Amino acid sequence: MSRLAKKPIEIPAGTTVTFTDGLLAVKGPKGALEKKLKGDVTVTIEGNQITLVPKNDLPETRAIIGTFASHMKNMIAGVNAPYAKKLILEGVGFKSDVKGKDLVLALGFSHGVTVPIPEGLAVTAEKNNITVTGIDKELVGQFTAKVRALKKPEPYKGKGFRYDTEVIRRKQGKKTA
Repeated sequence: MSRLAKKPIEIPAGTTVTFTDGLLAVKGPKGALEKKLKGDVTVTIEGNQITLVPKNDLPETRAIIGTFASHMKNMIAGVNAPYAKKLILEGVGFKSDVKGKDLVLALGFSHGVTVPIPEGLAVTAEKNNITVTGIDKELVGQFTAKVRALKKPEPYKGKGFRYDTEVIRRKQGKKTA
């Protein structure tokens, strides 16, 4: 069994967690999240703790119980303090702007790139620094990865999207004889 699932999960004050028929619902001060969890895992909520126990000893159950625990922890943390990821756009002529429900990007192509912002996310763009915030960790990560995939950083000049904590390994380039 997973080391994550062996420890009980703490529920902070002001947060309510319910689990009925495989649907996990978490409500907190920043919002509410729901997720359908399938599998042979018994979820017990007592007081301010959640415990996970496998119903059987199959390899699939042992493999999924840690994932359940991780999802529950992420949901509880997200409704109390939103997740944030930052992207930095580097390159001459590259621009980013938020217009309504869309992220509009100029990435050196012959046309502008428009990316719709999903519900539940807040995106700000100032001086080519894009900040994505939201209570759903998966949605924040997925949207940030989708935007980054539009123009990955190249190793010679470092042009493109990079995470604020990411370090781009640079290559030397051609030398003249």
